[in-house]
Amino acid sequence: MALFALISYFVLFYRWPVTRDFPWANYLLFAIGGVLIASGIRRAFRRPDLYRGKIAGTVLGSISLLLLGLFVYVTGFATKALPASKGAPGVGAKAPDFSLTDEYGNTVTLSSLLTTAGVGDPAQGSTVGAGTPPNGVILIFYRGYW
Repeated sequence: MALFALISYFVLFYRWPVTRDFPWANYLLFAIGGVLIASGIRRAFRRPDLYRGKIAGTVLGSISLLLLGLFVYVTGFATKALPASKGAPGVGAKAPDFSLTDEYGNTVTLSSLLTTAGVGDPAQGSTVGAGTPPNGVILIFYRGYW
């Protein structure tokens, strides 16, 4: 169960933000695995004549704890410790000019957004803010599948 809890995060649960950002489902699977291993070890030590799992149960329990520690380290610390980008603009710095396509399929550049008066779809005749150039542009980056 502990091995499944470790592998299932990277194969299945990383796809959705609700289980990727805080892997609660995997922690639940690790807890179920821990309860199963603890009950197996307890059974083996209470009736050693009937169950011969003292050594195997202890080894599996130790491996499960090691897998849990590895999982917590990778998902909690290693993925959050990204190196700083040396070429990225800082807070308040001007972004370099770039071009992207908008929702209508038109190519839009950052410089054209900073010099164009009016906001909205030109095909729809939108004239919100017409006559005054904008003070800035807000860039929103979404984390996800690109």
